[in-house]
Amino acid sequence: MNARLLSYFALLVLALVAPAAVYPVFLMKALCFALFAAAFNLLLGYVGLLSFGHAAFFGFAAYITGHTAKVWGWSPEIAILAGAAAAAALGIVFGWLAIRRQGIYFAMITLALAQMLYFFCVQAPFTHGEDGIQAIPRGRLLGLIDLNDTLTMYYFVLAVFVAGFLLIQRAIHSPFGQVLKAIRENESRAVSLGYSVDRYKLTAFVLSATLSGVAGSLMTLVFKFATLNSVHWHMSGDVVLMTLLGGVGTVLGPVVGAFLVAALQQYLAQLGAWVTIVQGFIFFVCVLLFRRGIVGEINALLRWHRLAKKAD
Repeated sequence: MNARLLSYFALLVLALVAPAAVYPVFLMKALCFALFAAAFNLLLGYVGLLSFGHAAFFGFAAYITGHTAKVWGWSPEIAILAGAAAAAALGIVFGWLAIRRQGIYFAMITLALAQMLYFFCVQAPFTHGEDGIQAIPRGRLLGLIDLNDTLTMYYFVLAVFVAGFLLIQRAIHSPFGQVLKAIRENESRAVSLGYSVDRYKLTAFVLSATLSGVAGSLMTLVFKFATLNSVHWHMSGDVVLMTLLGGVGTVLGPVVGAFLVAALQQYLAQLGAWVTIVQGFIFFVCVLLFRRGIVGEINALLRWHRLAKKAD
């Protein structure tokens, strides 16, 4: 426990000083992706539900935040809450329809629902179709703090990420999280023990959707626009890739995977369409060499080392 807390503290200190060495906008993008991936991992890694429709929550919250901030003039914190609330409402509807099925059927239902939302966003007047919502103001946090300053915006994004990460941590290590793990391991046994499995799965689904919406809302304020890319099924594929690369069912795995994918997109952008091929190759190599994901393999190695030390 102490080692884990020390590692978290070291990572937090690193995040606080990172803008001195790394482009802050890239860091903000990576943190938004990290929160998105961590929220997705709550569903996949701890409930065992693979969703192919999480872009719906990420992208729709981005549109709601952009519209309320630009057209209605809402402050950034209220606009983010509006986006999160919209994602939560979608999560209730999508979850209620999808959790009745398992496995590939669940994945296909979430994908179909997300595609329906995508086509709605293409046609809806407030999204402005393929043009998206441009020139979204960041505004002033609580009416006092100017988020147009890049460093101020970075530390705001970092604070929201840390809050979301701690919330996920608390959920995982609570009695609620233990029930989720029981459902993942043996759903029939959890039912036999008297747990309302559907209610737990729906709660986890809505929590995951809400935090995904927060990530999408933050991304909108960082880049000052909301487009169809955020709600496209490619975004759902990206978050699956981030989680698998980092390690499904690990706490830090999705964060590592998100930073890796963001770095690939940032520093290989000059390759154009080849970026997708390079990402696919790296994913292929990681699946072969790191079956548990990067963090999952590191954790397994550390466990093996501790057992070997005890044996000696």
